[in-house]
Amino acid sequence: MIRNHPQFATTPGIFRTVTRSAVILLLLLQASLQATPDVVAQNWTNYVRIGAYGLRSNNAEHIVRSAQEDGVFGIEVDNDIEGRYESFVNPEEKLKAIRDVAEKAHAAGNRAFVYIAGTECITANAAHTPHTLFKEHPDWLQRKITGEPAVFGGGSAFWIAKGDEDVWVSPYAQEWRKIYMERVRQIAGTGIDGIYVDIPYWMTHFDGWEDTWASFDDYTVAAFKKETGLDAKKDLKLGDFSDGAFRKWVDFRIQTFTDFMQEIDRNAKSVNPEIKTIPEIYPGIEKESVRVGADVYSLYGVIDAIAHEYEFGEGDHMASSRTPLDWFNYQVGMYSFRAFAQGKATWILNYSWDGDKKVDKRETMMNLAASEIMTGSNFWDAPGHSMAGSNDPATRRRIFSWIKAHEDTFYRPRTAIAPIGVYFSPDTRNYYADEFISSYRGILILLMQKHLEFQVVTPRTLADFRGHTLILPDVRVLSDNEKPWLRKYVDGGNTLAITGEDTTQLGEAAGVVRFSKCPGKDYYVALQKSVAESTPDQEHEFLQSLKVNAPLRVVASHMIATSIAQVNGKTHVFFANFAGLQGGVNPVQTPQTGVQITVSGAQKGHGFFLPFLGDVQPLTGTAGDGGMVYKLPAIEKGAVFWYEP
Repeated sequence: MIRNHPQFATTPGIFRTVTRSAVILLLLLQASLQATPDVVAQNWTNYVRIGAYGLRSNNAEHIVRSAQEDGVFGIEVDNDIEGRYESFVNPEEKLKAIRDVAEKAHAAGNRAFVYIAGTECITANAAHTPHTLFKEHPDWLQRKITGEPAVFGGGSAFWIAKGDEDVWVSPYAQEWRKIYMERVRQIAGTGIDGIYVDIPYWMTHFDGWEDTWASFDDYTVAAFKKETGLDAKKDLKLGDFSDGAFRKWVDFRIQTFTDFMQEIDRNAKSVNPEIKTIPEIYPGIEKESVRVGADVYSLYGVIDAIAHEYEFGEGDHMASSRTPLDWFNYQVGMYSFRAFAQGKATWILNYSWDGDKKVDKRETMMNLAASEIMTGSNFWDAPGHSMAGSNDPATRRRIFSWIKAHEDTFYRPRTAIAPIGVYFSPDTRNYYADEFISSYRGILILLMQKHLEFQVVTPRTLADFRGHTLILPDVRVLSDNEKPWLRKYVDGGNTLAITGEDTTQLGEAAGVVRFSKCPGKDYYVALQKSVAESTPDQEHEFLQSLKVNAPLRVVASHMIATSIAQVNGKTHVFFANFAGLQGGVNPVQTPQTGVQITVSGAQKGHGFFLPFLGDVQPLTGTAGDGGMVYKLPAIEKGAVFWYEP
């Protein structure tokens, strides 16, 4: 999040003038930040260190004791009332277990949340019982346009046992939905702190279902007809994003699960106003969100937190095998989530290691944790592809203990100082995903590597953006609300950098800079060839157009991802180092030396350095180069610097 500052002139008169101006700028920024309230009041979800446990009728005490010993704050328990047909019909035994673990967690000063399925439901040993969901309610199921129901058996996914029936229900099946919401209210009545809803999706992610754009069950088709007047089975050109009718289907499918999650939240809070609703979502900012219908941008507006099982599109989701580009893409996703959240919590359920003999599992666990907490996201360690347990409990205890000691640094609200805005356009992503994401990623990585302060801006936060430069990364769809705001923005003397297509209709307005050949896409192509051999300076013309004049300057390797923000009224710089990492070969970074930070206009002040898993170190700055200059110790996996006047 940092911008390079122009070199100061060395003559005393000019130096005093620039210094005075910079001090005034810093004071004004500080005053405005102190007057800005948090967007969302923080709660326990902002500070969790998550561990997961299987809940039975007799092990609540053991779960809570184990969590306390391991430094877990935020206990996930799995007994899934909604996703198992037997308990969907008869939930009493599981409700008692949930109540028991909630009481014991609260007695220990902890918090607990319980797993439930979204639209998936499994019946065990289906061949040996007449009472399965599919046998009793075939009309509830999601279907392909050809009528094939979403019913599967063992082997369709690793969590479906041999002999089990696995079905995916239409959210418009009203009888099912009525029972589902009743179970939500019953769960909320146990006193549990949160309801964790796993993958509330349209069935488009099992083999043979990826391109179906389901569901075409009678309930869903009727709901779409009622809303749009269109027949989903006849009036759409499936997969054709130039077709207006298909775009309505895309929007409808996303809105369906946004409404579904909002209804879960409303029902839970009708019984327990303090309970939190947390969906687990694997798609992030990429096109998979459109396919499954669970869009984290939309969902953040209606729930309390999101647990991201984030795989960032084509990248590798296992930390042990990630390349440096995978790591930078991961940062793009998490900073986007944090912007979408507007102060709500972002949990990351991801995987560090799964038996890779060439890499140390402890190192990959630490890499994953460092990359996540530097973005302000909460770390959830899990082994392999499981939610529960840890690849190395001792390493997890060490990480959790360190996070707890420094939780205010990482999880107190972060506010912008003088950012370059990068616009995330949900509609453009929905209809032009490949074109938009490559531009968006390339530009954000460019700014991270150049160590310029950035802020992801969305339609929800556009009116509150105070930066003087905003980038539209190949934004192809703008609403009637967005266009006049952009006109007002450039009329106010600000810079609007448009890359790729221009749909703003701003003409030759002053302050508008256009790049028909998108620098973000060009840079992303270079990164795909080699991150180490690419440099943000190769996009010199684009960087110059941003008219950077920030109160803070960072000099560091482009293999470090940098983010800058105010935390507790103090300027913080967060570093994640990816130098030397080789997927499947080497999980140990090359320490980065020579990192230097200049606080422009400052003549005194104290610097502090917090290395990942280390202790706070005071730093002595020296006056020079237009401000106070701080030379940082070597950065290994990650670190934080902050400045106190």
